[in-house]
Amino acid sequence: MKIALFGRNVAESTLPFFQELIDKLQLSDGEIFVYRPLFEKLSGRIIFRKQPRLFSVQAEIRENVDYLFSIGGDGTILDAVTLVSDSGIPLIGINLGRLGFLSGISKEEIIPAVDAIILKKFALDRRTLLRLDSPDHLFGEFNYALNDLTVSKSSPMTMLTIKTWINGDFLNSYWADGLIVATPTGSTAYSLSCTGPILSPDSENFVITPIASHNLTVRPIVIRDDCEIRIKVEGKGGEFLVSLDSRVERVENGVELLIRKADFNIQLLRLSDKNFFKTIREKLNWGLDKRNC
Repeated sequence: MKIALFGRNVAESTLPFFQELIDKLQLSDGEIFVYRPLFEKLSGRIIFRKQPRLFSVQAEIRENVDYLFSIGGDGTILDAVTLVSDSGIPLIGINLGRLGFLSGISKEEIIPAVDAIILKKFALDRRTLLRLDSPDHLFGEFNYALNDLTVSKSSPMTMLTIKTWINGDFLNSYWADGLIVATPTGSTAYSLSCTGPILSPDSENFVITPIASHNLTVRPIVIRDDCEIRIKVEGKGGEFLVSLDSRVERVENGVELLIRKADFNIQLLRLSDKNFFKTIREKLNWGLDKRNC
């Protein structure tokens, strides 16, 4: 079994969990690849029984690893997506952060999770991504998002007019602080905090959710994910912000953004005793009777 390890931050309090994971993998005769910036942060603080192989780009792991462990929180998973891209390498999220919708393995589950992977007692969830096409190729080669695309104002004192079309048909002019186009995965992220609905991962939909709409009758709308969404932004500020997951760019007013479903999926590994509905119940405290707390 060949495993790649990816992470961004290494707090002192998380070192025991890194050590536990690395010990377990190496004692299980796993060959470890470590993201080079992560290895530099772990160097001298973690003991490797055998020197790992280092990587910096996808090409170095594309045909060489079976799984990639993302160690951190949901933000770390989103960064890992840009590295995995269309390689088909399954992602496994170990949550060292807080909420952890995507990074579904807790710190306490590291050992049983590795055992389950060795025994192949897991499922793979295929998650839809969205793709952005823009005149200036704003986000370079990786113009995809697992969670969402967000258009937002660049100044707190301005308001945007966001004209939106679905398959060429005019939908609306949103007068708002911004607009979110979310995948089912992203429906539990920023869109949810803006009163958007929760979509199950296999629903084959996108949700369009306004941010602080100045027209109170405007509500989120769910559309099929084979639709093409076109957005054109106007406003007094002269520019606006576009984000794909955690990456942000400034864009001049009048630029048209074209959003459609990506032609590949991301595979998220899920342990057999977990499912989407169990996760949202636990993470959102559904069914919790606070009268007894």
